[in-house]
Amino acid sequence: MKRVGFIGLGLMGKPMARNLMKAGYPLTVHSRSRGPVDELAAEGAAPADSPKAVAEGVDVVFTCLPDSPDVEQVVLGPHGIIEGGRSGLTVIDMSTIAPAAAVHIAAELAKRGIHCLDAPVSGGDIGAQQGTLSIMVGGDAAVFQDCLDLFQALGKNIVHVGANGAGQVAKACNQIVVVGTMAAMSEALVLATKAGADVTRIIEAIRGGAARCWALDVKAPRILRRELEPGFKAYMQYKDLNIVLDAGKTYQVPLPVTGTVRELYSALMAAGRGDLDNSAIVTVLEDLARVQVRGDET
Repeated sequence: MKRVGFIGLGLMGKPMARNLMKAGYPLTVHSRSRGPVDELAAEGAAPADSPKAVAEGVDVVFTCLPDSPDVEQVVLGPHGIIEGGRSGLTVIDMSTIAPAAAVHIAAELAKRGIHCLDAPVSGGDIGAQQGTLSIMVGGDAAVFQDCLDLFQALGKNIVHVGANGAGQVAKACNQIVVVGTMAAMSEALVLATKAGADVTRIIEAIRGGAARCWALDVKAPRILRRELEPGFKAYMQYKDLNIVLDAGKTYQVPLPVTGTVRELYSALMAAGRGDLDNSAIVTVLEDLARVQVRGDET
């Protein structure tokens, strides 16, 4: 059985690491915060004091980190994975980072004979906890197949989408659709509320037709209950949108709708609400309309 390392035990990383342990994989963990390391160590994981130390004792290392510079530091920096890795090691980065950064990291690791897959995810903290994430994977197809058993401990919809960097392109496309539907859903809820309509019944009516989407099914009921705790934090959604728009510049693709939604998240950050769920974009629209969405579920 593969020996596995996991670096980055945040809102998403910790439950993913736990699911790998539940699947029976011997696990070594490291994170900037000691708390989750100690928590998983109490459940049977081996703690490590650096990314290098993790890489020295495992066959596969997962990373789940906030942004491109964090991944580059952990993988390629001093005391990083590259210093502890040996030829044949596989690094699987499940962070959401720039496609160009994923390609660069994979190229540097390849010089040492280390395999790399970029494998960002969708599904939020609930998907991470339940092992039902969607995982979009870029990298060598043979390496992907060799690691499929690990991915199956973490997710249900697992797709190899192409070469290194393609996983991050897929995640950028995912985020375009996610934020577009989140903003549209929020506008609909605010309009219904301001018009004095029964918001709960309107949601029931429209999600039975062409308007049905994940945002209506999952996020709308939480908004009606004013449950805006993360989830997926709004400031991370904003970070992802900056990555998406940078990718648009790189590939010379105009993204006008996504750019507008990014500015709504920018307003959310300016209002000091970045630690709320990404569905808290509704509060920006509420402020503009001077109304607060509530439904029968409150």
